[in-house]
Amino acid sequence: MTEPQLTIENVDKIYGSGESGVRAVENLSMDVDTGEIVALLGSSGCGKTSTLRMVAGFEEVSAGSISINGRPVHQLAPVRRNVAMAFEGYSLYPPLTVRDNIGFALKSARLPKAEINNRVAHIAQLLEIENILDRYPASISGGQQQRASLGRALIREADLHLLDEPMGQLEPQLRAVLRGRIKHFIKERGLTAILVTHDQTEANALADRIAVMEAGLLQQFDTASALKTRPANLFTGTFIGEPPMNVFNATVKMEGDQVNLQLGNNVTLAYQQHDFSAAVLARINHLDQLLVGVRPYAIKRSEAGAQATVVANQWLGDQTHISTLFADGTMVLVEHDRVRLNKGDSLFVTIDADDLHLFDADTSVAIAHGREVVG
Repeated sequence: MTEPQLTIENVDKIYGSGESGVRAVENLSMDVDTGEIVALLGSSGCGKTSTLRMVAGFEEVSAGSISINGRPVHQLAPVRRNVAMAFEGYSLYPPLTVRDNIGFALKSARLPKAEINNRVAHIAQLLEIENILDRYPASISGGQQQRASLGRALIREADLHLLDEPMGQLEPQLRAVLRGRIKHFIKERGLTAILVTHDQTEANALADRIAVMEAGLLQQFDTASALKTRPANLFTGTFIGEPPMNVFNATVKMEGDQVNLQLGNNVTLAYQQHDFSAAVLARINHLDQLLVGVRPYAIKRSEAGAQATVVANQWLGDQTHISTLFADGTMVLVEHDRVRLNKGDSLFVTIDADDLHLFDADTSVAIAHGREVVG
């Protein structure tokens, strides 16, 4: 079995000490394979940047270990870890031109000048900054500085390439173009990269696997598809996806061959037992309460079913988002055609049992996704 390129094992990061100490990362363990792109995804303060900085060596670990190619590095200085990093704050050298900033590591490695120039020109073309190579950092925009910082990291020969919000300052159209180019560049060269981002689209487009983090804890580490279709817990289920998953409290009532999920405000989702697998029925049969999640695109309007009342209807150019009052909360459904509905209109919806995500009401841990039982 091939050894992982990066191993993070039981890592904690605590800022401060005693009762005032803040635990930014708690008991984090994960492996990153050679040639893999991994995204650390989460909201501000979730611990993703602290994790990246511990891998780079700019932050000390409070507990645990970090290894690169089987070599423990968590006690080594950054310069001895052989990692390349693109900082969110750019960190370009002010006295050097953009060209010299990008090629700095290659010049330090004493590569031939012609090779340095060729590689810098290639990276500059990739990032669309050929026209600013002879300018200085203070004379270019934040987005240009960010691309220069990214180019300086990508051009290096390193065991790991660490990218901290590498395209946060770019306009959406350029960001969309560069995502594909950067992924191709990384994959073509067999580089191993870790990306920090709060942008789901960026994580989905670039990463082979995504580590979802919240409050310093790793919630789930899997492919983008698995995170959406088989979330490990309610947090991942509601964090991943746009619009977010709809969630309802439900009481389970078995009546003969019928399975009733009773939601608030006297709304019931009624199914037959054969709509569920035997394994799912066995798991929910003894439960009185659970949490029911359903993706907006899985909700279907119908002639009959559970009733909802429209509160907003938004056409976004390629799909309609319909927000409704449903049960004792709000439910959003998505359709790809333009829908003519007004505030206050009633509609009926059905939800297939295969599209239900069931979570434990006390722990929020996933119980089942459609016919598949978790665990």
